[in-house]
Amino acid sequence: MSTIEQQLAELKQSTLDELQKIRHENAKDLQDLRVAVLGKKGSLTDLLKGLKDLSNEMKPIIGKQVNEVRDVLTKAFEERVALVEAEKIRAQLAQESIDVTLPGRPVRQGYRHVLTQTSEEIEDIFLGMGFQIVDGFEVEKDYYNFERMNLPKDHPARDMQDTFYITEEILMRTHTSPVQARTMDQHDFSKGALKMISPGRVFRRDTDDATHSHQFHQIEGLVVGKNVSMSDLKGTLEMIIKKMFGADRQIRLRPSYFPFTEPSVEVDVSCFKCGGEGCNVCKKTGWIEILGAGMVHPHVLEMSGIDPTEYSGFAFGLGQERIAMLRYGINDIRGFYQGDMRFSEQFK
Repeated sequence: MSTIEQQLAELKQSTLDELQKIRHENAKDLQDLRVAVLGKKGSLTDLLKGLKDLSNEMKPIIGKQVNEVRDVLTKAFEERVALVEAEKIRAQLAQESIDVTLPGRPVRQGYRHVLTQTSEEIEDIFLGMGFQIVDGFEVEKDYYNFERMNLPKDHPARDMQDTFYITEEILMRTHTSPVQARTMDQHDFSKGALKMISPGRVFRRDTDDATHSHQFHQIEGLVVGKNVSMSDLKGTLEMIIKKMFGADRQIRLRPSYFPFTEPSVEVDVSCFKCGGEGCNVCKKTGWIEILGAGMVHPHVLEMSGIDPTEYSGFAFGLGQERIAMLRYGINDIRGFYQGDMRFSEQFK
């Protein structure tokens, strides 16, 4: 037997002997031993260095023996790890009083948050009308968030949307309108009109109270094509409102102002509690303000390279929190975000 063969045999036997001594109390020694024997700088690797001094006839013979020893020791380590883990569990069971016959704890089934349910319901309505759903960035450029929405720097209407700025040109988006601008840039109108909604979270520097939050959710819609008119906008909104609040609901349009639409309107829905006669929900008016809308401003179209003499469009925006609060009689917006299971479980 050559010297290296003798060393292999001794290493194999001594390692197996050491493994037999390791118990769960000194389980760390198991990993230390593995590294010392089978690691990159371990004993077995050191023996391999001696192969260069052997004859060409002996190298394959000794190489095969080294691999056999490695396989035997690897299996021995795996078996010892399993035994040590089993010992550890038995020791823990012996010290703890556990009734293994007790029934397991039931796993509570999760369910979608009321805002998620509301969003999915609204999205399904629009998908049925042929709209596409487009996601966008929550961290956005001032250029897309404001300037592309016909709000140049220092425009007074920017005060309507107090903003979280990260840098002078990067901000947390105040609406999902930047998604519309980016989509208009990419859309091929030779293949047809653009019909899209852009749902997502938006941010404004607002005081948190029962009806306001520094973050909330919006779904903004956009249709751009040839011969798109205000009557198309009204018909679309009527269908959405009836789907969300009932077939007997009516809408009315009131003149308003938004920089990115002209003309602009506020959209009210007839009160679903009193039927329009006046109550505490509608503040005795018979109507509830529900969303803002209007015809896309020609400047907004031009900034996307769209000819406003050939194309027109309408846009609208609604808030999921607003919709959910009206539908379910929720009077404090903070309940959506506080993680109180007593609140969430009402909307399974």
